[in-house]
Amino acid sequence: MSSRWKRSPAPPSPSPSATGVLIAGPALLLDRVPAAVTLTQLLLGCALTAYTVRQRDRLAVRLAEVREIARITQEAVVRPLSRSFAGTHVSTRYHCAVHGSALGGDLYDVAVTPFGLRVLVGDVRGHGLETVRLTAETVAGFRELAHTAPDLAAVATGLDERLAPELGAEDFVTALLAEFAPGEVRLVNCGHPAPLRAGQRVELLEPGVPTPPLGMGPDPRQYRVRLQPGDRLLLYTDGLTEARSPDGTFFPFLTEAAHALRDPLPDEALDTLYARLLAHTGAAPVDDLALVLCQPTEAAVPAPPTAGRVL
Repeated sequence: MSSRWKRSPAPPSPSPSATGVLIAGPALLLDRVPAAVTLTQLLLGCALTAYTVRQRDRLAVRLAEVREIARITQEAVVRPLSRSFAGTHVSTRYHCAVHGSALGGDLYDVAVTPFGLRVLVGDVRGHGLETVRLTAETVAGFRELAHTAPDLAAVATGLDERLAPELGAEDFVTALLAEFAPGEVRLVNCGHPAPLRAGQRVELLEPGVPTPPLGMGPDPRQYRVRLQPGDRLLLYTDGLTEARSPDGTFFPFLTEAAHALRDPLPDEALDTLYARLLAHTGAAPVDDLALVLCQPTEAAVPAPPTAGRVL
């Protein structure tokens, strides 16, 4: 989560073998311990070792079940995608920085609506279970509003009204909304990193007027961007732009994105971008990361004029 918008591990438990040694170890001193005591300690050590093994196996089964539930939950909230929707191909990648967790504060979703394909990318401030709950709530709100709100500004306003009662005094959600139409994409940006258009040149599509995130009283404004045949639109979270190398150097986002997005296959382009990010950081990202690459697949026909600035 960007700093622009702001309002000890437990000690390892002993292994089964260690438990047995601790209990039965004194029994090795056969010349100093009575035989009855030695036998009792050996039996007790064996019993505790067997119990520990059973408990470990039960915990392993339970952990596997929890991980499977987490995987299913992630796919329900942030579904992995690589397919065409209403004339636009969408590919996604998602990485959660929390070890052992499948879902974090970054989010995305798509909806084919009467108004065209609509896409959401967002970032909930914070980490932990409360953040996961707000992530799910944001996606659920988008899925409901995307099919009924007449424009993206109304979607953003509806999301803000829905989330505001759930957010704490220092909580917020950055959000970028996109709506694809023939020859253009319409955008509403509430405090989120600007999308990147890659075609004859690579450029960030900044809004004319910055709007604060959801939960901070945004006044959403829609703007339009023309898309030429072959243009791609990369939506992402700040886990990409704020990643650093071990010496503190920021990931050269524009340069690396321009290189990766030359790949003609969308999935390969995202894989290349993520691989170059890992090469820069030298390790898995320390922040959540969501990537959504959109490419219109139908011939571009200029859309009729609509409200909003045109780029």
